[in-house]
Amino acid sequence: MQDRPQIKTALPKRRYQIGDHAATLLGEIESNDQRQYRFILALVPMGEQEPVLYVTSELAASDRRGEGAYDLRVVSEGLTDVVDTADRWESLDQFADQAVDLAQQILGLSNHQVIKLM
Repeated sequence: MQDRPQIKTALPKRRYQIGDHAATLLGEIESNDQRQYRFILALVPMGEQEPVLYVTSELAASDRRGEGAYDLRVVSEGLTDVVDTADRWESLDQFADQAVDLAQQILGLSNHQVIKLM
């Protein structure tokens, strides 16, 4: 996965079970790449080690800051795309709700219950 976040340190803020995937929402992130992350939701299939999908809230590029301070980005093996730019992606609750919803849609898990573990 080419645009995978290069996380050095982060603190887990929430954990979820969505079907056969574990999801961890990270905050207070330091990374080795050029992006300044506010939050990252990483989804890992059960029994696997590496995430197959990331949804990130990251500081928006200066040319998009008129739309909002943060980009909502989706990163997977075949997709890297900013899906929205808004100030609301600074909020843990708003990011968590949208990121989980996007992950369910992208991974075909919409019929599965989201269980908040932490």
